[in-house]
Amino acid sequence: MSEVDQSYEDHIFVEARPQFIKEAILCKNFAEAGIKEVLVHSGQHYDFNMSDIFFQVLEIKKPDYYLNVGSGTHAEMTAKIMIEFEKVVLKEKPDLIVVYGDTNTTLAGALVGAKLKIPVAHVEAGIRQRPKDMPEEINRIVTDHVSNLLFCSNQLAVENLKREGITKGVYFVGDVMYDLFLKMRPFFRYDILERLNLKETEYLVCTIHRDFNTDSNERLKEILQQLSEVSKHFKIVFPLHPRTAKKVKEFGFEDLLANFIVTEPLDYLNMMGLVEKSVCVVTDSGGLQKEAYWCGKRCVVVMPDTGWKELVEAGWNVLSEPDQIFDKFLLVTSSKTQHPKDIYGDGLAAKRIVDIIESTLEETI
Repeated sequence: MSEVDQSYEDHIFVEARPQFIKEAILCKNFAEAGIKEVLVHSGQHYDFNMSDIFFQVLEIKKPDYYLNVGSGTHAEMTAKIMIEFEKVVLKEKPDLIVVYGDTNTTLAGALVGAKLKIPVAHVEAGIRQRPKDMPEEINRIVTDHVSNLLFCSNQLAVENLKREGITKGVYFVGDVMYDLFLKMRPFFRYDILERLNLKETEYLVCTIHRDFNTDSNERLKEILQQLSEVSKHFKIVFPLHPRTAKKVKEFGFEDLLANFIVTEPLDYLNMMGLVEKSVCVVTDSGGLQKEAYWCGKRCVVVMPDTGWKELVEAGWNVLSEPDQIFDKFLLVTSSKTQHPKDIYGDGLAAKRIVDIIESTLEETI
């Protein structure tokens, strides 16, 4: 690849915790291409185990700016990030803003770029799912419609954008999370099984954090009761998201956690070690659905829909309402479905993204 002139190298990446594991792999490719990046951490996710630990385990560069946004309502967080991020953008004058995924940080960064007429690149574009009013879905749709470069993890995402009239600047590059998964797999931590007194394939991993699952007393209670039935057959490791922990306490559901192995949120290497040795996964996390697939583990997805429909259509993952969890668990642990291959590319997504960005910037010189 040809070298980009120094005056056109500045890039800003606006980040929240779930996106740092994407940034970790992309960062190295930008450095190899001689492209300068200015890394901005919004502070949207500020708990140590859900933020700083990623810098240590994944060797991510320290942020050039930390916006220290913290928590709040969706409006408060988005507004605070926009106000603070705009100051950074006006100071740094980047040629391109790169945002990842579907968080409030993603939306805020994209809106700042669009308003200041700075091109925006969206990594993990084109994902669509119901319900349409879920915060992540709103963030995805708005971000895609103001972005100039849209990098899709799978072919279905490309088709989703096409149905919305978005065809320019759309690229199927593969999934950067798969790039990272392959790179980090030799370093997965398995000693956590001994610490938690677990044996391979005798437990499952569960994470629940979506607002439509946690904020409803009835829905969260049903989920925990169904999981209690599952726990009669297999141990359940339950890394507890702060939102879920708050609602469990608010609703008085502490007793429903009694049969689970409850932990703090886990770093990537420990989490992947647990998943790889588990019997299956129960989750409403978008990323974990794919990571379970890469680990060769099936997944019960506690959502009315998923952004990763291709895994459901392939017969690997199954959607579940709260009152179906136990039955769906029996289904995925008893069937002999063959593991579908190569849904998310070949592990070279980050290189393709950097090549496209470099080429795009050169065309503007």
